[in-house]
Amino acid sequence: MAACRRVQLLLLCACLSSRVCFTLGGKSQGGLNENAPDNGEGGKNPGAALQEGKPAGAPQPRRTTGWKLAEEEACREDLTRLCPKHSWNNNLAVLECLQDRKEDTEISGDCNHLLWNYKLNLTTDPKFESVAVEVCKSTISDIKECAAEERGKGYLVSCLVDHRVNITEYQCSQYITKMTSIVFSDYRLICGFMDKCKEDINTLHCGSVNTGEKDVHSQGEVIACLEKGLVSEVENQAGHYSIKEECKKAIMRVAELSSDDFHLDRHLYFACREDRERFCENTAAGEGRVYKCLFNHKFEDTMSGKCREALSTRQKLIAQDYKVSYSLAKACKQDLRKYRCSVDTTLPRAREAKLSYLLLCLESAVHRGRTVSGECQGEMLDYRRMLMEDYSLSPEIVLHCRGEIDSHCSGLHHKGRTLHCLMRVSREKGLMDNMCQKALQTLIQETDPGADYRIDRALNEACESVIQTACKHIRNGDPMILSCLMEHLYTDKMVEDCEHRLLELQYFISRDWKLDPILYRKCQNDAARICHTHGWNETSEFMPPGAVFSCLYRHAYRTEEQGRRLSRDCKTEVQRILHQRALDVKLDPELQRRCMIDLGKWCSEKTEPGQELECLQDHLEDLGSDCREVVGNLTELESEDIQIEALLIRACEPVIQSHCHEVADNQIDTGDLMECLVLNNFMCSQINFRFSYKFKMACKEDVLKLCANIKKKVDVVICLSTMVRNDTLQEAKDQRVSMKCRRQLRVEELEMSEDIRLDPDLYESCRQDIKEHCQNVVFGNAQVIECLKDTKSRLLPRCHQKIFKLQETEMMDPELDFQLMRVCKQMIRRFCSESDAKNMLQCLKQNKNSELMDPKCKQMITKRQITQNTDYRLNPVLRKACKADIPKFCQNILNKAKDDNELEGQVISCLKLKYADQRLSPDCEDQIRVILQESALDYRLDPQLQVQCADEIPRLCAEEVAAQEQTGQVEECLKVNLLKIKHEGCKKEVLNILKESKADIFVDPVLHTACALDIKHQCAAIPPGRGRQMSCLMEALQDKRVRLQPECKKRLQDRIDMWSYAAKVAPAEGFSDLAGQVLSSPAKNYILTTMGMCVVLLFLMGLLCGRITKRVTQELKDR
Repeated sequence: MAACRRVQLLLLCACLSSRVCFTLGGKSQGGLNENAPDNGEGGKNPGAALQEGKPAGAPQPRRTTGWKLAEEEACREDLTRLCPKHSWNNNLAVLECLQDRKEDTEISGDCNHLLWNYKLNLTTDPKFESVAVEVCKSTISDIKECAAEERGKGYLVSCLVDHRVNITEYQCSQYITKMTSIVFSDYRLICGFMDKCKEDINTLHCGSVNTGEKDVHSQGEVIACLEKGLVSEVENQAGHYSIKEECKKAIMRVAELSSDDFHLDRHLYFACREDRERFCENTAAGEGRVYKCLFNHKFEDTMSGKCREALSTRQKLIAQDYKVSYSLAKACKQDLRKYRCSVDTTLPRAREAKLSYLLLCLESAVHRGRTVSGECQGEMLDYRRMLMEDYSLSPEIVLHCRGEIDSHCSGLHHKGRTLHCLMRVSREKGLMDNMCQKALQTLIQETDPGADYRIDRALNEACESVIQTACKHIRNGDPMILSCLMEHLYTDKMVEDCEHRLLELQYFISRDWKLDPILYRKCQNDAARICHTHGWNETSEFMPPGAVFSCLYRHAYRTEEQGRRLSRDCKTEVQRILHQRALDVKLDPELQRRCMIDLGKWCSEKTEPGQELECLQDHLEDLGSDCREVVGNLTELESEDIQIEALLIRACEPVIQSHCHEVADNQIDTGDLMECLVLNNFMCSQINFRFSYKFKMACKEDVLKLCANIKKKVDVVICLSTMVRNDTLQEAKDQRVSMKCRRQLRVEELEMSEDIRLDPDLYESCRQDIKEHCQNVVFGNAQVIECLKDTKSRLLPRCHQKIFKLQETEMMDPELDFQLMRVCKQMIRRFCSESDAKNMLQCLKQNKNSELMDPKCKQMITKRQITQNTDYRLNPVLRKACKADIPKFCQNILNKAKDDNELEGQVISCLKLKYADQRLSPDCEDQIRVILQESALDYRLDPQLQVQCADEIPRLCAEEVAAQEQTGQVEECLKVNLLKIKHEGCKKEVLNILKESKADIFVDPVLHTACALDIKHQCAAIPPGRGRQMSCLMEALQDKRVRLQPECKKRLQDRIDMWSYAAKVAPAEGFSDLAGQVLSSPAKNYILTTMGMCVVLLFLMGLLCGRITKRVTQELKDR
């Protein structure tokens, strides 16, 4: 028979008694109802009732032949239209044909109700139990629950269907599988479902129980209606009806029993039939595979609305009871038992049955390093992604975030966009309701996207291109993908959409340390030991967000002397998190909580990455006490670990890669990276208000011994620096400041030189001058300090003195001159790589005129030379060389000088004159010769000349000044135009230059250039200095046998005329000056010979006159 072929029960009949075979009947097919006992409504003939117009439950006369559905008037038209004729003799074949019809085909209400009654009869027919008892004898005895079921009400078959996964008998399995299809195909009336839900069905108008009430198309719709009512109740929708508890259990049980086969959920089957063909054509039914396939395509544009709604309802039921998902329950059954995640299974909707609890429990096991099967983890991944994609699957989100969704996120439902919108509202606006915030945080805990970025579909799609380029070396799905994305935040590889999605997710991950699986795995023991936490599942409702991580990072930077420290692995992870959180204050829960008011007050306009923290640091003294404490602590951490300073690390990235990559590659940074940058003359913007870690460690004892009771960092640095400077100047054998402290002191001084705000005393002294002269100059890179140096002559006295002291310090240690080091860093590498740091400027000056010298560096060197020549105290080399000469020859100038004010080159001019008189010590003479040579080439290096000739130079030598050739042409112009100079001070300075040039031809660059060839030929054997080569040239000029170069001869003749004029205009002021002029004169031999002859002549005349006088005197005596 067709019916037996369709249900595959002939195999069973071969091995059962004739009574059993008759029941399922080859020839007595009607026995299904004809011989059924009169057990109430269920035992009567539904067809006869309809034919006679009586209720289905009315008593009917018994028929002598088998009853057939095909013979019933109510279904005859539908049967003829929809079912093949060969199936009419088999009631089960007719039933399957009519219930599995196409979606667009309807049957009459009477036929629908007839089928409903017929299947109700099948459900309660004891003959099915009889077959089950024969076929499944051993199975029933093994399953004690089924053996104890009451017989005669269909409960035994229902119990076997419930435990079908545990059935090992082939025939029993075949029978129960087919019975599941028959009983379940339409309305799933199992385990007394209709009895438990009758009142709820009537109240919700979900179906028909009594004849005469509204008929519903199929009982799958009854279940769908009840399921929607249950979901509405969970979401606390307006006007919801509370379903009775026993009906709730029945609904969830029905959903669970239909989890295996997509066909068993009749409502979803009809709603998604075409979508199944479109998306899941090649997916075999069974084990929930079709469900999963449809879930994955839920948000496709071509997915029908009815199917999407049915899928959402089923997903919501899964969220309430994980066993509604066949594949998840099966894959994770052993793991749930192993880790005791389903202790209470008596209540299907108990806490342990919720999907969220299952996920949290198993995720906890994974994070603690326990083994969870790969199949189970795969199922968990699918359902975590499902929860992240659709916020409506989380009743708490729907209930508590309605206002936020309506106000900010309407129309963004698909692919997790609504959840990310809520995250953005929470992160950016901070106005989210606490319950909504908590619901979001709970959902992130359940889905755990930190463990696998693919769970967050919105993030996955937004960041796919970044992952393929910046993070392609990391295995797909690895938790380090998120860290990699954070490391490339605000870089060229990051795209804007990915940046937003990433920060929205990290905002919530940062508020629960357990959401970072790597951090949790590496630090769980440290957290339990130091922070007194106890595992993943322990509640943290009374613990402020970020409290555990705050505890961890407070211990991350402790020394052995300071007490308990983190393990190396944990410290590495804590530093990684700190580096990431430095990009945005909102990623630091404690900082945001304590500084919310201060952020609004001081930093509301600072919206760029990293600017908020920098703004808080700028206003440190203005912050509230709580905020000041947390910002100060974070700033101190920055000094130890540079990578915590987001703006700094981003600005210095190229330098780090080229010069400090070995230090940067260290997993744990203890201040070495910052020290590397500073010592390599690469300072980037950093506002450091506290003592750096390494400085504090290196100088603790020195501060207590030498600078006690000083609290401010800048005052301590100044105190120690002054001692180091004084010991250096006095050439003390034993430095008072220890070597390790001096090294770190240098780093601190370099940092302070970068930004005037790092030196509060200097900043306050010059605040008015900064507003007046440097208002548009940007802080950082020592630009404000350089501006003040350039306008030093116009500064207020207090600021002027501070800048002079700063310059004095910088000249003693050129590495503290930030601008010089920055502009000339390449030239330092080229020319001065082996020079001592304190001789850096000296080295640069010596190579200033090299063809390889960078023009910008050359200009900076000239500026520093001009500064040095304004005061001997700004030239440490000269100061040391002329230590004895200055008080000996220039004491009158020192007596008139004021502390911390420039002497405008007066002492150096005094020494120049003594150089011309050849009265200086050898060391001092060497240094003055260098100064004379340099200032002869560039008049700007002679401050007295600039001051005295400020009007004459532009009037007489404008072309030479404009040429900027620095070859001595300006001084030559002044010499040539000596007679035109009106200002007496300027004329005196030019005459002094002429006087100085007589002492050394190198001091006269124009003459030296013109006579270079003649010096080589005529005076090669004569050493330079003390006017020797100049005397040689003068003698050669007077020797008619020597032919000098025309240019040299002309220049020499001009110099003789100038010197003659100078001698007339500026006679010697005393005998010492006269003697000096004679000795320095090129014709001194002639002058000395003449003077000697005069002295001899006078001596002879004296002898002669003396004899005459003697005789006269004697004669007078004789008289």
